[in-house]
Parts: sequence; C-alpha cells; structure tokens
Amino acid sequence: MTAIRLLLVDDDPLVRAGLSFMMGGADDIEIVGEAADGAEAEALVDRTRPDVVLMDIRMPTVDGLTATERLRARADAPQVVVLTTFHADEQVLRALRVGAAGFVLKDTPPAEILAAVRRVAAGDPVLSPTVTRQLMRHAVGTAADTRRIRARERLAVLNDREREVAVAVGRGLSNAAIATGLFMSVATVKTHVSRILAKLDLNNRVQIALLAYDAGLLEEEQEER
Repeated sequence: MTAIRLLLVDDDPLVRAGLSFMMGGADDIEIVGEAADGAEAEALVDRTRPDVVLMDIRMPTVDGLTATERLRARADAPQVVVLTTFHADEQVLRALRVGAAGFVLKDTPPAEILAAVRRVAAGDPVLSPTVTRQLMRHAVGTAADTRRIRARERLAVLNDREREVAVAVGRGLSNAAIATGLFMSVATVKTHVSRILAKLDLNNRVQIALLAYDAGLLEEEQEER
C-alpha cells in the first residue's frame, strides 16, 4: 500500500512537532515536510508533491487561506485540510469556498485527525452532517443577497436530478444515503456529483454544499417537507 504523503503547515513549532509525532507513527502516512507559513508551504509542495496538506489558517507572511487558494488553483492540487480553533469561523468558510476539503479543530483527538487525512486522501470531504449544518447556518446568516442571486444563477445550469443531488450533498449526506433517498445506485450518484462539479467548475463536495446553501436550496427543501 502506498503511503499518504502529508505536508504539515503551522507557524507554531510545538504544534508541528506534536502533529509530526502523532501522524508519523501511522504506517500509511509519510510526513514529507513541515512549513511555518503559506509561502514556505507552496515551495515545499513543489518539491515534495504531497497528497494532503494539513494547513493552519492564521500565519504570518502568507496565511493559510491565501496558500490554500493558490494550491487548489493548481492542476495537480493536493487536498487541503484546514487546522483551526473555531467551528464556524468566517476564514474557515472562505477556505472551504476556495477548495479546502474540510477542517479539523486543533484540539481534535489524534485518531480523528488521522481519519480526516485518510478520508481526504481517498477523495472524501471531512465534514460530518452536524458540522456541515453548523457551518452552513453561519454561511447563510452572513451571506449577502447578491451571493444568493449569484449562486442561483450558477446552479441554473443543473438539471432537476442534479439539483436534487446537490441539495442532498448540501445536507451532508454520503453517496450511499443519497442513493437510498433518491432511489438510484451509488454509481449513478457519483456520476451526478462528477457532472455537478464539472458544470459548476468546483473542486469538491464541500463547495457544492456551500453553493446550495448560498442559493437557499436547503431552506426551500425544509419548507416543502
């Protein structure tokens, strides 16, 4: 089995040391480098080609948000998991909007951080339905009317079935749960998700969820029930 190549980015050397000790003990994870800010992280990505970057947000010189946006814009972009001390912080939301696959709190138990790295390396987001709903409520509460209008304009390219899948993704459901709820196969769900990502020029399911919330689709679904 090929080890997951992981880059650690945090301006606190003690945090980096703790993460390195914790993550480096896993047989399926290889620490390929450590960086103290976003600029250093970008340079290390060029040299080490990590699969996943564990990225602090608040750092000097180049912060984690800027670095995440730059990294996710690359053709060979690594997955990014944001490190934060807040559940529903505006900067976390911004990181998710530019392509981060999810976030973990700095006080998260080691086993859960390991699980998060493994999940994003496998192409899955690291937001549970509970955390997703909390973040989305925050996003809707701070979204301007213009954001809703723009989100609805972007989603207009989806057909009815894709729209249903987008709403289900916004609810934080897995492919299996979406398949059960919409009476389709898991393979069909994956196909719809891939088409949604391509049509909307998005990186991952988290961005689909944010767009669905921005457009008010989750509110409409609740009203229809």
